[in-house]
Amino acid sequence: MAITKGYKALIDEAGARIKTYTVEQVQARLADPAVQLIDIREGKELDREGIIPGAFHAPRGMIEFWVDPDSPYYKPVFGENREFIFFCAGGWRSALTTDIVQQMGLAPVAHIEGGFKAWKAAGAPVAEKPKKA
Repeated sequence: MAITKGYKALIDEAGARIKTYTVEQVQARLADPAVQLIDIREGKELDREGIIPGAFHAPRGMIEFWVDPDSPYYKPVFGENREFIFFCAGGWRSALTTDIVQQMGLAPVAHIEGGFKAWKAAGAPVAEKPKKA
């Protein structure tokens, strides 16, 4: 079995089709109620690294099901009239995710260049993941 297209090519192709924001651009829009950050990292990543306050957690493995209103797993947040800005740890998964949900018709959408690592490096707000009761 030979891979005919690697992950880097997929990310590059997605990047050409989607909107990408810098951390600074997203920070400037944090208070805007028309913006919703979507954290697609795995739960263990949130436990280990922290969260962006106000971000909605939607694990990458469920995103297509959570976005589609016809799915039994649909999450109403994705029906709100907002711009959805996705992020992961480093920006790769969020680039692919943003491309997929855009193909599904979710709009407007974008992702954060460099992901959560870039967010933390810029000194942007980070909080501990709330403990479950």
